[in-house]
Amino acid sequence: MTCKTLSTGFALLFISYFGLAQQRFPLYPQGIPNAKEAENLERNESNAMVDSVAFDVSEPSITLFLAPADRATGTAVIICPGGGYHALLTKREGSDVARALNKLGVTAIVLHYRLPNDRIMVKRSIGPLQDLQQAIKTVRERAGDWRIDSNRIGVMGFSAGGHLAATAGTHHADAYIENPDSTSLRPDFMLLINPVISFMDSVGHTGSRGNLLGDQPSAEQILYFSNELHVDSLTPPAFLVHSGTDEVVSVENSLYFYQALRRHGVEAGLHIYAKGEHGFLTAPSFDEWFGRCAYWLEQMRLMDN
Repeated sequence: MTCKTLSTGFALLFISYFGLAQQRFPLYPQGIPNAKEAENLERNESNAMVDSVAFDVSEPSITLFLAPADRATGTAVIICPGGGYHALLTKREGSDVARALNKLGVTAIVLHYRLPNDRIMVKRSIGPLQDLQQAIKTVRERAGDWRIDSNRIGVMGFSAGGHLAATAGTHHADAYIENPDSTSLRPDFMLLINPVISFMDSVGHTGSRGNLLGDQPSAEQILYFSNELHVDSLTPPAFLVHSGTDEVVSVENSLYFYQALRRHGVEAGLHIYAKGEHGFLTAPSFDEWFGRCAYWLEQMRLMDN
């Protein structure tokens, strides 16, 4: 199987979970852009701390978690799992979060985005962003079918997934996909969880930078993907949460982005924990940090029916 096509059996998959329908389908039914003919080498490996991890993703998809009809707010969140642009934590930072959002009446869409690789991509640096833009376009165009308000579609990203989400928010005017109907590719809000924001040497996460841009990125690429430098008045509102003791992705990533949002008059919230490691594996608890996100959504009136 090539990275441009998906097997028929994968085209539509329904799973039942506590009465909620989950639907997974390919992101590009007509063929994946920016792709080379290559064998699909995707694999999933078990991991004691995060349950399971996906590697070598070359065939992007989205999994739809519809909010219960009697609780649906009309708000939707596209979730970008983390993994340093090297892997995807599709359960801990994907389906688990989607189910928690469903309990709030929020429809969730987990994005299984391509991981940058010269073997499968013509231009590796834009592959993940293409996938997120296509996901935003798909959700917005299917909003009526999925009981979603087309003006309440946000993105949520963890670590490198946070970088991807922030890139969609700061570069929404740069379309990297075919968009004949000029559907808005701008997310309406962002939830950024211990995000990579910058690729600058001083605070950036060099691992994510290397995986996305390669070993010798140009100065122009580094500047383009340092999202704190591209905030303007049209950047979507955002909530950021980080640990001050994060030794993997410096808390300055969230601080600099928040400051840039404030300078441009963009509504933003920020919470910094005094203790806790990257990914909040042991602290703070899920209910603690997720509760902060839920409260911000309420403050922004995104939980109103």
